[in-house]
Amino acid sequence: MSNDRRPILGEAVVAGESSVPTYTIPNTDGPQHNPYNNADDDDEIFPELIKNPGDNIKFSKTNGLTVLTTAVFIVGETAGSGILALPDAVKNTGWIGIVLIFALGLGAGFTGVRLGKCWVIVQSRYTEYQGHIRYPYPAIGYKCFGNYGRYPVSFCINFTMFGGATVFLLLAAQNIQSLILAWSGTDFSYCILLIILAAVLLPLSWLGTPNDFWFVGVGAMAATAVACLLLFTGTLLESRGVDINAVEHTNPTFQSFFLGFGAILFSFGGHAAYPTIQHDMVEPQKFPKAILITYSIIMCMYLPISSSGYFVFGDNLRNNVLQNLTEQPVIRHIAEVLITLHLLLGFNIVINPISQEVEEFFKIPHSFNWKRCLIRSGIVCFALFVAETIPHFGSILNLIGGSSTAFLIFVFPSIFYLKLCSMKGDWDEIEVELWEKVLLIILCSIGVVGGVASTVSTIQSMVDPKTFVPPCYVNGGV
Repeated sequence: MSNDRRPILGEAVVAGESSVPTYTIPNTDGPQHNPYNNADDDDEIFPELIKNPGDNIKFSKTNGLTVLTTAVFIVGETAGSGILALPDAVKNTGWIGIVLIFALGLGAGFTGVRLGKCWVIVQSRYTEYQGHIRYPYPAIGYKCFGNYGRYPVSFCINFTMFGGATVFLLLAAQNIQSLILAWSGTDFSYCILLIILAAVLLPLSWLGTPNDFWFVGVGAMAATAVACLLLFTGTLLESRGVDINAVEHTNPTFQSFFLGFGAILFSFGGHAAYPTIQHDMVEPQKFPKAILITYSIIMCMYLPISSSGYFVFGDNLRNNVLQNLTEQPVIRHIAEVLITLHLLLGFNIVINPISQEVEEFFKIPHSFNWKRCLIRSGIVCFALFVAETIPHFGSILNLIGGSSTAFLIFVFPSIFYLKLCSMKGDWDEIEVELWEKVLLIILCSIGVVGGVASTVSTIQSMVDPKTFVPPCYVNGGV
């Protein structure tokens, strides 16, 4: 390996002409070394990162996201809609849903770490991926299985992130409609609010990569954390006027259980953006630390909200748990404002990976330009069209969670990690222990079986005349 500085995300190759950074990799003779042979304290938190002895290989650049800002960014992308939907998901799954949230959360964190390792492996082995890459997750699939690995990942990412952005838009409009009704007594059209929100979000969507709008992640997480505390407090206050012994908790059916399963998966559905966010880190090999912080924060938010909501409201839970706080209007309205802020900020985070991949397809320059604005405006407008067509966020949320998200969380990371570790070449071998192989196979199976069952249940629910919601342009607004 030469002592060249390889272009990658941050530092200009020619001063003043490029925003592409560099990774500085020390000179070594012979085969490339395992990217997990890192110095400092990585082995103290994730001992499995150190697989073989050898020279230290550092991936770093001068500008980018730190471990903490990365964790904050992921929480900001993930947590808002999950907080609102998880109590209803527990209603659909029964009390076992609390255990399911904890178990699926641990599984999602485990595969998130493996997905981060996959990207470091790919970058260390293939120099062409050490530059600015707009599609890191599909690139992992490509290096594992060629186009058979890339195209399914691209489809699932675009479906998940686009659907997630649509859910954020729908929830934000629902919250604002509720606030307008409470403050002015006016039942403002939900469908018109969608148009207004899409117009407001357009300029934010033009920002380049996560490193360009890190402040969005910070704002989204801060809003979510405060809203979570208010929601938990409001639920406890509501319980004072409720006869807990009279609260009904109906046993789940097969269909309702897998509807809840899909909603829970959606609540942990940040994997589609993980490699994109990791690629903007100062030290991408420290992504596992960010995942540890992320899931610790998310669990502290999800478990109290979902368990208390189901305990107090039982079968009376709404799709949006905020709508159950009928006796605590002040808390409800403040929480609605904060969650809406999160949703509007998070919209830009979840739609960014789609925008970058579309721009790569059309060969749009990396610098800010009118073509970027045109492409991203078109994507936002299409999200608006879908929201106007399916104006019920629960249906979209369950469908995404049970289909593409299940594969992005459990199936692809497990398969890709095992494949990359088994590949032979001019690099150090990475040994995967038996327990890890077994766990990855189990998680992959859960993703396939649970995902298929959840998708079927969601489609059945969507076409059921009792739950079908007509498009905005058919019923004239809701």
